[in-house]
Amino acid sequence: MKVLKSIIFLGILLFASIFTGQETSKIIVDADTGNEVDDFYALARILMEPSVQITALNGAHWQTSHWTVNESMENSHRLNQQLLGEMGMGSKVRTLRGAKSRMYDWGDRAQHSAAASEIIKQAKNSKSITILALGALTNVASAVYIDPQIADKLKVYWLGTTMDFEKKVLKRNDFNPLMDPYALDYLLDSKVEMNIMPLNVAVDMEINFDELERETTGHFLGKFLLERWKNHLDGSRESRILWDLALITAYINPELASTISIKTSRDSGNKPITFYKTIDVKAIYKDFYETLLAFER
Repeated sequence: MKVLKSIIFLGILLFASIFTGQETSKIIVDADTGNEVDDFYALARILMEPSVQITALNGAHWQTSHWTVNESMENSHRLNQQLLGEMGMGSKVRTLRGAKSRMYDWGDRAQHSAAASEIIKQAKNSKSITILALGALTNVASAVYIDPQIADKLKVYWLGTTMDFEKKVLKRNDFNPLMDPYALDYLLDSKVEMNIMPLNVAVDMEINFDELERETTGHFLGKFLLERWKNHLDGSRESRILWDLALITAYINPELASTISIKTSRDSGNKPITFYKTIDVKAIYKDFYETLLAFER
């Protein structure tokens, strides 16, 4: 019965995709999965999305943090593989190691890694590629540093910074920018297309453990994700902000968010960047619950 339901569900989605002329979009996902709980939820959502094909799932570091673990990128890489295994996708999505730490201070600043090489390879073989970055921008910036000619082919969706929409002032003092300040500066000054989910927008994604447990614990993947919450460094917390889920869902379902194009100041690239300005939090969580409960391995 479960197999039949899964086939029917996928058939409906496939029919809808064909009927509407929607093509599967190919994306690279860059995630510092070991850092927080929200990465698991965001990755689960994008991995369950039939309109998306993930061509590479890259591990990102968070080595600069005071709360980091040894080999933080390796930790994220391992967790990426663990999540894929739990979802029955271990052989369907390529996982690549990214940079072990932020970009260098002088000389060849790039962090040469499998992730950076893959970004370059895909960019050279495509008109454009989309990258969803959930942590430090080291892998993306390193790829552009190594081969600047790929810059105008990259469309980056990233969670980070704080935008004062009234004053049009961009602050870069939150977690993801601080993991690699140079990487962000380098991309802001490049021809890379930037789409940013600011922290002062994603902050509305706070949710209680009790709600997640009530809505998802009956599903095998829901139970697995809840274990990540409980086993994290601060697993006793009653509520969390699932930051990354906001970016992932807004990318999949643009109607659940609003955006605004703002030209940044001269010290922040002096170019138009698309910022997410509002998100429909209730709709984002409703989308997650419905997608999760319909998912079968």
